[in-house]
Amino acid sequence: MLLQRLRSRIQLGPHNHCWRITRTLSQGPWRSGPFAHRSELRHAKRIMVKLGSAVVTRGDECGLALGRLASIVEQVAVLQNQGREMMIVTSGAVAFGKQRLRHEILLSQSVRQALHSGHSQLKDTSLPVLEARACAAAGQSGLMALYEAMFSQYSTCTAQVLVTNLDFCDDQKRRNLNSTLRELLRMNIVPIVNTNDAVVAPPEPDSDLQGVNVISIKDNDSLAARLAVEMDADLLIVLSDVEGLYNCCPGTDDAKLIDIFYPGDQQSITYGMKSRVGIGGMEAKVHSSIWALQRGTSVVIASGTHPKVTGHVIADIVEGKKVGTFFSETKPAGMTVEQQTEVAHTVWRKLASLSPKQRSDIIGHLANLLIDRKDDILSANKMDVDLAVSQGQLSAALLARLILTPSKLDNLAVGLRQIALAALDCVGRVLRRTKLAHKLELEQITVPIGVLLVAFDERPDCLPQMSALAIASGNASLLKCGKEMANTNRVLHQLTQEALALHDVTQAVQMVSTCEEVWDLCQLDKMIDLIVPRGSAELLRDIRRASSGIPVLGHSEGICHVYVDAQASADKALKIVRDSKCDDPAACNSMETLLIHQDVLGMPLFNQMIDMLRAERVKIYGGPRFASYLTFGPMEARSMRTEYGDLECCIELVDSAQAAVEHIRKYGSSHTDVIVTENAGTAEWFLQQLDSACVFWNASSRFADGYRFGLGAEVGISTARIHARGPMGLEGLLTTKWVLRGEGHVAADFNESGTMKFLHEDLRAGPAEERQQLS
Repeated sequence: MLLQRLRSRIQLGPHNHCWRITRTLSQGPWRSGPFAHRSELRHAKRIMVKLGSAVVTRGDECGLALGRLASIVEQVAVLQNQGREMMIVTSGAVAFGKQRLRHEILLSQSVRQALHSGHSQLKDTSLPVLEARACAAAGQSGLMALYEAMFSQYSTCTAQVLVTNLDFCDDQKRRNLNSTLRELLRMNIVPIVNTNDAVVAPPEPDSDLQGVNVISIKDNDSLAARLAVEMDADLLIVLSDVEGLYNCCPGTDDAKLIDIFYPGDQQSITYGMKSRVGIGGMEAKVHSSIWALQRGTSVVIASGTHPKVTGHVIADIVEGKKVGTFFSETKPAGMTVEQQTEVAHTVWRKLASLSPKQRSDIIGHLANLLIDRKDDILSANKMDVDLAVSQGQLSAALLARLILTPSKLDNLAVGLRQIALAALDCVGRVLRRTKLAHKLELEQITVPIGVLLVAFDERPDCLPQMSALAIASGNASLLKCGKEMANTNRVLHQLTQEALALHDVTQAVQMVSTCEEVWDLCQLDKMIDLIVPRGSAELLRDIRRASSGIPVLGHSEGICHVYVDAQASADKALKIVRDSKCDDPAACNSMETLLIHQDVLGMPLFNQMIDMLRAERVKIYGGPRFASYLTFGPMEARSMRTEYGDLECCIELVDSAQAAVEHIRKYGSSHTDVIVTENAGTAEWFLQQLDSACVFWNASSRFADGYRFGLGAEVGISTARIHARGPMGLEGLLTTKWVLRGEGHVAADFNESGTMKFLHEDLRAGPAEERQQLS
């Protein structure tokens, strides 16, 4: 039975009746099917790249687009050198040949005219119609020479393979072709395949043939699909002059690129005009792609001409990034992230239109659910913690952050009730009201930002906190939680949606499952208004790199310093250093570097701090200067810009508060920095000189927290210099708008001649006689 299945024949259909595929045991196992998801494309071993006519030719259709071609060659060569097997089906011979023949004909005419007339002045000449097969014959060798020269720059060998339809009709020829290509791949050579346009029959009359100035190139889409299936390719990348498939006519305002296309959804796409060159067009690409997909090869159609993506389009596709249209036979069980975002964007309007009391009721109901369903939450949390312990991949500090307890849930519910109270006076608050003129008043009021994308790591309390903050501020949210808390977050999200159902806005808080989906969401700059990453510096860096025009609010790293001055109180220094490092070493406001004044070395305080850190099991690293004093001691720190995120820290010596400030400016991350001293003058100077988001005197760095700042809850901590800085409460999720109320006023009333003057009367000021009026 297995042998019979492996040797099954596949009929192409009425237009390709002469070619069948026979898979034998020698050709490798029958694949179970194409990749179901984009993220799996990174596992593609054998890849076919089809370069359309519009990709390889210039806009004038005479000659090749060398810049684009060089970029594509580089990407193919890099993938080949990574151990993948790359194949190319290329157009371009006709265009290259047309360029050469035009040049030769012009040169020949010029010589004849010069001999005939006896002088070099040229008369107007017209070019004859250039026949496509002649152009192909003249251009094929040059095209291959160009490919050979480009690939040789990457120490990659190429081989030319010319085929016609007849090579697929004859079983012996087809087996020979298959054997040749497989041997080339075995020898790490990139086969470059093209139809033999010098001998193929001319294309049938078609609307794409627009006269003698346009040479139509024979369709290579079906060739690429046939070869991809014949060679058991894992992936076929079809590069054209369009980004992919659209749900309506490309170029119209409502046209949307289809991210994932399913064969049964052909009625959902609209084909635009055919390519300026070539006879295939998008419809031919789709038919060929579906044919290949149904026979086990994954397909992506993408743009090979867009200047912003050409240099990495192939690499991005293989990495699983959302580029072009991905063909899949597997429909997701739920909504795609694009659909989730569209739903969130729609529901956001409804959530924002609720009264403050209604939003407060939702949050209060969620707080009650956390207590009422405590057993369900703790049971799910235990499953996550047990799994994390069995895998053994998390440190003790990170593992402690995963654990929920009844007391933690009680505290979380109290925090949510505080947010519910704050929601009553959050959105729509008047920040400024000014009377510009008689019956002309201007207000600045708080409004929601819109749709938020919030990504956070291990902390299970983040989901209800961020959900409550978003609801209170009238924002819809898409939440990406750490995979370590999958079961806990699923229960918490269900409770959140149950609370939102109180006023029919269930979809205002959405869950995002994978990191790949976060990358996709970062591209939706027209529907997502703000990204708030809460987690590691790596998470923030990844999101900032992926974000496409969406503001990112967060801190890059939490490299916090505590400077112990020569005039520090020993009791205060010990308490502050212990709390800053040991209370929650994985937190972003935990101390990472302890700066000690040189004179403290000779004091009992120094030994007391070292003994305390060792008793707390803190691993100590030495800065360059501190390490130079030690004969035996801690290992020298690899870098002074390290965020350890665990019971580890670096100790370094400085000569003065000035030296401490200079060190922090050089190595810090502008998060939170502390001075411990009894000298008020030194402390004030330190507070003024440092421009970190938080600067403390005789207080632990762990105070850099929204709850401790009295903000009710923390959106996050930002080290940026716009919008919000430091620990952020609800204000971090609000923006403002200006509202002007008048009675038929026009700007011309306030012209430079002063026919009507602005009063600029601040209506929020004190008594009328104290208000300042500006003309």
